[in-house]
Amino acid sequence: MTSLRSQSVDLDRLRQIVASLSEGVILIGEKGDIVWANDTALRIHGIENVGALGGDAAGYRKRFQLRYRNNHLLAKGDYPLARVVAGEEFSEVVVEVTPAAEEEPRWIHQVRSLVLADKNGKPDLLVLVVQDVSLRYEAEQRFEQTFNVNPAPAVICRLSDHRYVKVNPGFLDLTGYTRDEVLGQSLYDIDVLQDASDLETAKERLREGKTIPQMQADLSLPDGGRKLVIVAGQPIDLDEQPCMLFSFADLEPRRQAENELRHSEERFVKTFRLAPIGMAITIQESHCLCDVNDAFHQLTGYSGDEVMGKNMAELKLWEPASFLKDAEGMLAGRSGFRGRDARIRTEDGGFVDCLISAEVIPLHNDMCVLWVIQDIHERRHSELELITAIEAVMKDTNWFSRTVVEKLANLRAPHAHAAPVEVSELTRREKEVLSLLCEGRDDAAIAKGMGVSRNTLRNHIARVYQKIGVNRRAAAILWARERGFPLTRPIR
Repeated sequence: MTSLRSQSVDLDRLRQIVASLSEGVILIGEKGDIVWANDTALRIHGIENVGALGGDAAGYRKRFQLRYRNNHLLAKGDYPLARVVAGEEFSEVVVEVTPAAEEEPRWIHQVRSLVLADKNGKPDLLVLVVQDVSLRYEAEQRFEQTFNVNPAPAVICRLSDHRYVKVNPGFLDLTGYTRDEVLGQSLYDIDVLQDASDLETAKERLREGKTIPQMQADLSLPDGGRKLVIVAGQPIDLDEQPCMLFSFADLEPRRQAENELRHSEERFVKTFRLAPIGMAITIQESHCLCDVNDAFHQLTGYSGDEVMGKNMAELKLWEPASFLKDAEGMLAGRSGFRGRDARIRTEDGGFVDCLISAEVIPLHNDMCVLWVIQDIHERRHSELELITAIEAVMKDTNWFSRTVVEKLANLRAPHAHAAPVEVSELTRREKEVLSLLCEGRDDAAIAKGMGVSRNTLRNHIARVYQKIGVNRRAAAILWARERGFPLTRPIR
């Protein structure tokens, strides 16, 4: 090949060919001087004419500082212009370009060389082809930052050899692997699709480089354990290579919660079955029975098969019938109630006195009501017999021990909130006050009869009220008369 300078081909025509290229082209003469550059080369250096490139390799270094992507400065002989002048051909060099007057890089250039030789093989024309890849690297940098800060665990697998090329901290936290244990490993070494719920579809989509839909998988961990996850794959291009981005959602807490719930329900069922007190479960909204225990069957005679799916109102289970409506209102206003009196109808038409407690509970994705039915029929019968005996005795207390009468009187009000107080716990003065109150005297007459001031009397009365748990004179008189007041014998 003859020298271009000796050929009849006009250099201007060559310039016209490359002037419109999207890549920058810089022509360097055989002596190493920059002879021409197209508009793209000038634009991506931020200059207006070829002279601003410095004229040669030494001048270029004065005007532009180059760094590799790892932030290391290029040595004098490593500048692409110096390398091509030395006759070296290279396919791709990526450098950050900083104008001499600035501190931060302005562009990222990807440079390759072309050496044209004459017929004797002597370099005749040297070419640098420069492409501004700043936007691409900025996009990759943003992707890298987003990928690393994304809380969702993720890895990127290269499709050509199925090896992992990127991993984010979320995946390392999820699995316990280190970065070095993942990068460079094969998909078959760390199988993120292990035991996938639709493994065949996942493999087919992976081969075709298509989106892998969400599915459950069981990851093997470096410590030998396993973790339930949702995995999905999205094809992406990374460094101009087709890859697959795998992202994950940790389902292990849900699996543990489901196991705990299942164990809890199993314990509940065992307790429900073996409880010695009658229990029933109904759907809150419809009051339909969905389960009863053995104690309920023994109490009512109804078996589970007989009542299953039937409404409590349909069975006419409660007496009075309004109890169910009242219970419904209490359950709606709060989560449950305790110790309500009612009677439950047995299969043979009889009734049993009960204390009813109920609680709203979630069960098998439904809101249900747990009914606890305590049989108090025998206790209620014994109380009635005792109260009858008390009424008979209270008709004449003169011959009966006052202490016994006191204890029996307290039993007449078994639901009183305060602890029972006996007459023997009152002082002599307090008994005298009660006796005079029962005779109907006013404060002035009582104070005069006791020989005390009205203020002192009021103090005595207040202490009496406090001891016997009342706050009105009428209640104190009623309490005292039930216990044999006024006294029939002298107090002093």
